[in-house]
Amino acid sequence: MVSDLDRRRFVKAASAAGLVGLAGCSGGPSGDGSDGSDGSDGSDGSDGSDGDDSGDGSDGGDEPAANVGMVYATGGLGDGSFNDQAQQGALAAEEELDISFQEAQPDEVAQFSNFQQQFAESSDPDYDLVCCIGFLQADSLSETAESYPDQNFMIVDSVVQADNVASYTFREHEGSYLAGLMASLLTTRDFSAGAGSTAGDSTNVGFVGGVESDLIQKFQAGFEAGVAAGSDDVDVSVNYTGSFNDPAAGREAATAMYNSGSDIVYHAAGNTGTGVFQAAQEQDGFAIGVDRDQSITRPDYADVILGSMVKRVDTAVYNAIEATVESEFPGGSNVALGLDNEGVALVYGDQLGSEIPQDVRDEVSTAREDIVAGDVSVPSSPSNV
Repeated sequence: MVSDLDRRRFVKAASAAGLVGLAGCSGGPSGDGSDGSDGSDGSDGSDGSDGDDSGDGSDGGDEPAANVGMVYATGGLGDGSFNDQAQQGALAAEEELDISFQEAQPDEVAQFSNFQQQFAESSDPDYDLVCCIGFLQADSLSETAESYPDQNFMIVDSVVQADNVASYTFREHEGSYLAGLMASLLTTRDFSAGAGSTAGDSTNVGFVGGVESDLIQKFQAGFEAGVAAGSDDVDVSVNYTGSFNDPAAGREAATAMYNSGSDIVYHAAGNTGTGVFQAAQEQDGFAIGVDRDQSITRPDYADVILGSMVKRVDTAVYNAIEATVESEFPGGSNVALGLDNEGVALVYGDQLGSEIPQDVRDEVSTAREDIVAGDVSVPSSPSNV
C-alpha cells in the first residue's frame, strides 16, 4: 500500500472549463495543465511536484485486481470527516485487494458530471467501478449512468435507480439520537473536562448543518429526538450554513449558539465543522463530531470533542470495491447501514471520553440496545418539517 500517498495524483479542477480531457496514460480526470500544473493541489500532504506520477497507486508490476475511480464530495480531502472516511475504504481495498484507484476532488456541484463522465470514458485504464461520494452527486449520476450503461458506479448517501448503480445509505438518525442523548444528559449537569464545561442550568444545545437537505435533516431529527429523550427542558438551536467547506461560517454559527447559552454543539457539516470546534475552544464549550472520530482526525480540538457520530462510509466503499473484484457487483440495489450492523455509531472522544460519567455512558448504551431491538423508533425528519 502507498501509505504516504506520494505517488497518487490528487485532481482538483479550478473550474468546469478546466475539465478538458483524460490524464495521459493514467486516464480519469485532470486539470488542463495550462498554468503549468498537473491539476494537483497537494492537499494530501505531498508536495504535488512529481508530474510523472501515473496516479494509479500501483508499482507498475502485475495488473491490479480492479481499477477504481473516486469522485469525492465538494470540500475535498483533508476534511477529517466524510471524504477522508471514504478514502480510507479505498486505501484498505488497495492494500488488501490489490486494486488501483484514482481520485478527483470537485470544487462545486457543477463539476460532478464532468468527473463522472471522464472516468466512464477512460480506456487506459478502463475503470471497473466509479465511486461517487455524497448525495449531491445523485442528479448527475442518474444521467451519467444512463449514458454509460456498461460502466458500474456506486453512490454513497443517495439512491440512484439504475442497474449499473449500487446505492449505499445510512441510518444517520440512529447514531445522532445517541449523540443527542449524551448532549442532553451532560448539559443538564455541571460537567467539566479538557477545555470545556457545562452548566447545570443550561436549557439548549446546538446543531450546525451544512447544506440543508433530507439527508442532513436526518442528523438533525435524530439529534433532536435524543435530546428530548434525555430531558424535556432542553431545546435545540439549529443553523444550516449552506456549505460543507466553510469553517468560518461554522465558527460564526456555533459562536452564536454558545453565546446564547448552548454549551454543546453537534455538527453535520463536513469541513465547515472545523469552525464549530474552533468556536468550542474559544467559548469554553463542547462539540460533537461526525463521520469519523474527529478527536483523532482533528487532534488540535480533542480537548473539546466529547465524541463523534461515526458513519462507516469506508465500509460502503470497501464493500462495493470488493464486490467488483469478486464479480458480484450489486447493481440496482440499495444497502442501508445502521446501528445494528455497525454502519453508524457514537464513539467517545479520545481525550474526553474517559471523563464522561458512567451513568451517562450506561444510558447511551441502553438506548443503543433499544434502537437495535426495535423498542425505540427514531424519526428521520425533524418534527417541524
